[in-house]
Amino acid sequence: MTDRNRIGDKITTIRESLGLTREQLAERCDCSETVIAGLEQGELAPSLTPLIKITRTLGVRLGTLLDDDTMLGPVVTRSGENNGISRVKSLEIASNAGALDFFSLAANKTARHMEPFIINVKPACKGGAPLSSHEGEEFIYILDGTVEVEYGKDLYQLEPGDSIYYDSIVPHQLRSRGSDSARILAVVYAPF
Repeated sequence: MTDRNRIGDKITTIRESLGLTREQLAERCDCSETVIAGLEQGELAPSLTPLIKITRTLGVRLGTLLDDDTMLGPVVTRSGENNGISRVKSLEIASNAGALDFFSLAANKTARHMEPFIINVKPACKGGAPLSSHEGEEFIYILDGTVEVEYGKDLYQLEPGDSIYYDSIVPHQLRSRGSDSARILAVVYAPF
């Protein structure tokens, strides 16, 4: 099963366990029913903003959709270990948005409040996707390449070793600068 289908299956299972129709979930999380159906059927690459809205509405952590199993105690991720990949379109669903490949650094950790990832940021058209806005905070540390972070009306160019920490409620977008991919460490906090 692909990650996209795994995420969709989890949304469907949780939604149905709560006795919600797609229409009811869409209304409660302020997403279109088309987006909910597309995610559940694996036809749309999931993006962060709708996933956060959906998980808050369903009463689960973002990691519930992105992880496989859960574990008590610490989770150690060794260099070079493959922790699976969740392909997420760049923050909003748009055909010309770049893709973000998420590699979880805390897969299997039960009841965590932060979501740490190594993310490969693929190039995208500037202004290609609308800015994202959701509850929470994000910390980004640039490992390789150059990244632009559009935050409100400001634009920040970050290079290896640079970092940025921001409130996610302010409209924002992250993209690779130029035609090369970038690699970042991201820690996302989305309040439950």
